[in-house]
Amino acid sequence: MSAIDGLPPLREVIAAHGLSARKSLGQNFLMDLNLTAKIARAAGDITGADVLEVGPGPGGLTRGLLAEGARHVLAVEKDARAMGPLAEIAAAYPGRLKVLNADALEIDPVAHLTPPIRVVANLPYNVGTELLVRWLTPEVWPPFWQSLTLMFQKEVAQRIVAQPGSKAYGRLAILAQWRCEARVVMELPPEAFTPPPKVRSAVVHLVALPEPRFPASAATLQKLTATAFQQRRKMLRASLKGLHPQIEAVLESVGIRPTSRAEEIGLEQFCALSRALDAGGQAGF
Repeated sequence: MSAIDGLPPLREVIAAHGLSARKSLGQNFLMDLNLTAKIARAAGDITGADVLEVGPGPGGLTRGLLAEGARHVLAVEKDARAMGPLAEIAAAYPGRLKVLNADALEIDPVAHLTPPIRVVANLPYNVGTELLVRWLTPEVWPPFWQSLTLMFQKEVAQRIVAQPGSKAYGRLAILAQWRCEARVVMELPPEAFTPPPKVRSAVVHLVALPEPRFPASAATLQKLTATAFQQRRKMLRASLKGLHPQIEAVLESVGIRPTSRAEEIGLEQFCALSRALDAGGQAGF
């Protein structure tokens, strides 16, 4: 599928620019343009939207997004070696691609984008979870984005859509499902990438809800779930004792048995506990 835009195949682009993947940057390049186009389509109709892409590398997904009709793409890439290939893509799509040689953790994408905005990215493994949590936990909701279509290690993807009682259930599941509809839309084997990672990958599609499912403070819920699941084998009365001097009474006040473990507690109960901690004014809440 190298003919979608008249640009060379990705293997030729990588060789021409000396763009070998670097482990230090969490890089694994997706080489098949059929797959990158499929990921772009998983984001839904992007023809009237601006798209934020993080970690485009040689630009396989970037080309898919533009070929699928994205109104405008902002590609944020930390690796200066990728600026050449991305400039070639920008030239092939005049006025539709802006490239920032920057760290995605340090920039404000909203300054460069016009709503509606969708985020579509094969996230670098070393910053993917941190970026997701940031996008899920702004104090003001709805967020700047309508949807997130993101590739992760399969294990991380499973954690995002996990249900209570499962081993994968934890902080990511609660933060994602609190404010979004989340589902896994495709899986990719290691051999789809260069170099092949040691794990399978999966793409998760998250659509922002107009309002959170239950009231809670994003900061409090994030701190509560991080604390609860850090010691997930412990009973909540033990794992949460540092959050409130009478944590057993607080748990009971919202219908949670103090002897329960974090993986047994559903989203609604975690939100109720978050509100109770805020009301108590303890531990920085």
